[in-house]
Amino acid sequence: MSPTPAVAITGDQPLVDWAWIERNAPMVGELFVEHVQLTAYPVTLGLVLAFPLSLAAVRWQWLYPPLIGFAGLLFTVPSIALFVLMVGVTGLGMTTAVVPLAIYTLLVLVRNTVEGFNGIDRDVREAAEAMGYRRARQILTVELPLALPVIIAGLRITTVTTVGLATVATLVGSGGLGDLFTDAVMRRFPTPALVGLVLAVLLAVALDLALLAVQWLLTPWRRRAS
Repeated sequence: MSPTPAVAITGDQPLVDWAWIERNAPMVGELFVEHVQLTAYPVTLGLVLAFPLSLAAVRWQWLYPPLIGFAGLLFTVPSIALFVLMVGVTGLGMTTAVVPLAIYTLLVLVRNTVEGFNGIDRDVREAAEAMGYRRARQILTVELPLALPVIIAGLRITTVTTVGLATVATLVGSGGLGDLFTDAVMRRFPTPALVGLVLAVLLAVALDLALLAVQWLLTPWRRRAS
C-alpha cells in the first residue's frame, strides 16, 4: 500500500506532519502487522531449527564447535547480501526476508539453548535417570523447564534484533515498517521515518516484555525462590 503523497517540502515544514499520519494511519497499521509477521516467522523458524540442533550438540559434545562456528559464519554475512542472494531463489516477497532473518537467529538460539541444558546440575539428571525417566520425558519434563530462563534470554535477544533487521527487508519487497524509511528517503520527508522508528521501538519493547511474561508464567519455582 503506497503512502499518501506528502505536501511539498519547504523549510518551514514541521518534523512531524500530523495530517500525514492521520491520512495514512490505515496504511501504517498494515505495515505494522507485516512487521510483526516479519519478526514472528523468522524467530519461530529459527527456534524450530535451533532446538533439535542444540539437543544434538548437548548429546554429542563434539558437534557443538563446528555447529556454533557455522552459525557464527552465517551471522557475519551482511544482511543485504543475503537478501539479494535469496531474491534469485524465492523472488521478491516476505519469504525472501524470512529465511535470511531466521538464519541470523541461529547463533544466539543455539548458543543459549546448549548453555541452558549444559547448566543443569548433574545430580538432577542422575535423579531423573534413577526414577526411570526415558530420555525424551527427561528432556521435556525435567531439563527443558530448568533450561528455559537461558533459552528465553536468547529468544529475547533474537526477537529484538529481528525487529531491527526486518526493516532492511523492505529492499526485497517484503513490506513492514522498513517501507516507511524508504518512503522518507525517496521523498526527503521525515515523518514516515519517525513513525517507523517509534513503532519499531515500541514493537521491540512489547515483544521483549511479552517474552519476559512467558518466562514468568513458565518458571513458577523461580518466583517462589525469590
